[in-house]
Amino acid sequence: MKYELYYWPEIQGRGEFVRLVLEDADCDYVDVAREPGGGTRLAAVLSGDRGGVLPFALPVLYAGTTVIAQTAAITSFLGERHGLAPGTEAGRLAALTIALTIADLVAETHDTHHPIAVDKRYELQQAAAKERSAVFRRARMPKFLGYLERNLERNGEVLVGSTISYVDLAAFQVIEGLSYAFPRAMARVRGHIPKLLALRDRVVQRPRLLHYLTSPRRLAFNEQDIFRHYEELDG
Repeated sequence: MKYELYYWPEIQGRGEFVRLVLEDADCDYVDVAREPGGGTRLAAVLSGDRGGVLPFALPVLYAGTTVIAQTAAITSFLGERHGLAPGTEAGRLAALTIALTIADLVAETHDTHHPIAVDKRYELQQAAAKERSAVFRRARMPKFLGYLERNLERNGEVLVGSTISYVDLAAFQVIEGLSYAFPRAMARVRGHIPKLLALRDRVVQRPRLLHYLTSPRRLAFNEQDIFRHYEELDG
């Protein structure tokens, strides 16, 4: 099956969590919005003209006639199909629990630079962003990363089960994103998350992922993305 991924073409964003699973599983897929005419096709998906469930937002994945939105739902679906999810029901539910918690972390990271309104420029809410980021750096980021670290302490080298799963790929992505957005804050917390950083290092060496991560298809983080680096927000 050739999957169709619909996401904004200029950023990693939430679509990158899906791309990492597709790449690691060696799936045949097309990143539609990066193709000629992709913008029109993307608009048709968001408007519901393409058919299937009406998505609230991107990313959206088409697997034949099956339509899935929401990052954790998509990555869970792909992980279970392609050997990147635990084999038991209890394990799959545990993986989804962690994936949804990571989604909460991603949302809170986004809100550091858009704490008042998503549709207003960062520069119009900069004072509130500084206040929100201070709380995020001091309390929220360490709490989320500490949660992932404790799961590794309980389970071993991976977050769920005995082999790398889609949630480990998601953990890799948030470590990369937070290291870009908050390098000073991450430097302060690194000593408290050794297992999480070791997991990050193992994930990046997976052959298919390494090939993708070092290719032009892996976009750089930028200030239109979820993980943005503003010097004034890093303390």
